[in-house]
Amino acid sequence: MTPFKLNYLDHIAIRVKDMQTSIDWYERIIGLEKHQYEEWGEYPIFMMSGKAGVAIFPANLKNGEFIKASPSTFIDHFAFNVSNADFKKAQEYFNAIEERFVFQDHHYTHSIYLKDPDKHTVELTTLVVNEDSFYKGK
Repeated sequence: MTPFKLNYLDHIAIRVKDMQTSIDWYERIIGLEKHQYEEWGEYPIFMMSGKAGVAIFPANLKNGEFIKASPSTFIDHFAFNVSNADFKKAQEYFNAIEERFVFQDHHYTHSIYLKDPDKHTVELTTLVVNEDSFYKGK
């Protein structure tokens, strides 16, 4: 058992061939609401329902490694939401068990990234700004 608790699956990040086509599809077909945050620039675009959703990034179709991994698009990573306190506990725990991770400050959130045994990227993320301004912002 870990000393920290996951709240919920926060988002899945995908790489897409056409950003606008994907944004339109997730809005029109799935009913997700578009959120774009000034500090992050053009992308990712978050398509959300409540506090969970899909983060859309453009695919780099010229990247040779990308082409080898998939003929078109792929899931970039998936993220679990944790409280600020559990975010600190997770880092302490990973350091104690010598599990490598990378910390990133995303202005609105702080995240740590790990690799699972199959090299999938797993993110733990915590909100560091007012919840209402983030989830209701566009």
